[in-house]
Amino acid sequence: MSNVSRLSQASNFQGATSPLRLLVLSNGHGEDMIAVRILQELQRQSNPPEIFALPLVGEGRAYQQLDIPVIGSVRTMPSGGFIYMDNRQLVRDVRGGLLQLTLSQIKAVRRWVNSQKKLGNKRAILAVGDIVPLLFATFSGANYAFVGTAKSEYYVRDEAGLLPRKSKDARWENFSGSVYHPWERWLMSRRRCKAVFPRDALTAEILKQWPIPAFNLGNPMMDGLEPTFSRQQFYSQDAQQQETVRPFVLTLLPGSRPPEAYNNWETIMIAVSALMASFQERNSIFYTSKTVVLLGAIAPGLDSNILSQSVQSQGWRTESASPIKISDPNILTFKQRNAYLLLTQQAYNDCLHLGDLAIAMAGTATEQFIGLGKPAIAIPGNGPQYNPAFAEAQSRHLGSSLILVDQPAEVAKVVQSLFKDPDILQIIAENGLRRMGKPGAALRIAECLLERLA
Repeated sequence: MSNVSRLSQASNFQGATSPLRLLVLSNGHGEDMIAVRILQELQRQSNPPEIFALPLVGEGRAYQQLDIPVIGSVRTMPSGGFIYMDNRQLVRDVRGGLLQLTLSQIKAVRRWVNSQKKLGNKRAILAVGDIVPLLFATFSGANYAFVGTAKSEYYVRDEAGLLPRKSKDARWENFSGSVYHPWERWLMSRRRCKAVFPRDALTAEILKQWPIPAFNLGNPMMDGLEPTFSRQQFYSQDAQQQETVRPFVLTLLPGSRPPEAYNNWETIMIAVSALMASFQERNSIFYTSKTVVLLGAIAPGLDSNILSQSVQSQGWRTESASPIKISDPNILTFKQRNAYLLLTQQAYNDCLHLGDLAIAMAGTATEQFIGLGKPAIAIPGNGPQYNPAFAEAQSRHLGSSLILVDQPAEVAKVVQSLFKDPDILQIIAENGLRRMGKPGAALRIAECLLERLA
């Protein structure tokens, strides 16, 4: 056998056994977290890819925690990534160097693809988010896959058909038969696009009308939400008796970004005060309830002292005991009449699972709560994220599971009406599970990626 033949065989053998080099592009904190869930499942596979990342928005701390190398420049923009809801945020980002950052990131992606090509490595790109990372991936010269986090057909339709819309401008969202516009579908239908993972089954079904490799594998947002307590306690012999005596639990979701989250918390506390007053009325469905518990699911990046001051200004006093157990040694507990308010920065999952209902002014957290089959009441704030436009779009996406109110005082009436009608709660439970999907999506997507890209 000639030396050339031996070298050719060795090269083919190396190409068949060497791992895939995967570059992940994402454009936002939530997108980073979804990407990381998929990457963790990829790393657990028998022949995992060698992973690189380029967060297009923010500093990509989620990647840093997994020791995934970042290949280019990163910077936090003034908008925090919420430019699509407010043109003023886009202007701020441009002044903050958005164009220069984008150009440097485009060069970084091309440089990475070319270097992997010269080394003879199998290479691919995973784009997570919206059209921006999808554009980067399409014109990179490498095979790619797309996890679409920003759009869902539920924004414009449900299983029965198109949703009624008041504004003529709203027709623009669906002018071509899908919430994904023709140019986005063109990017997803290129030969080098090997897989598209939409948010839900309805969106996947619509995209399959075109030559798009769409897979309905679920939403990674519903992964990693297991509570610290055993689920078996809900099915014990005395479960029915426990259900009749257990407290009514509301989860409070103010969002994660300061200073907006602090303003949201002030609004939520007004709603809580009105709710507590309504529970004291004789015609209230909760009039005979012995205990009410409010769980404040507070992001680690927020200052709990600021939130505590707001709680105490509404007449709550500090308390040492709590009627329910939360896996957080630093939990802050307050009491007012027969109600307890708990602030935790370490038991997010428990807050989601324990709550019967949420008062929400958050993006991802609201969707995860509803995905567990529970109702949430939302109060539009002043943004930049949870503003009226965002809340209205989210209510279309989540359907009957999310009830919008204009003023915090209206929350009390909605709570009373919801829990007077078990049939509505059952419809809400089924709706939330259908729109957000079953857990395990990250693993299913990871396995599909290796099959389609490797």
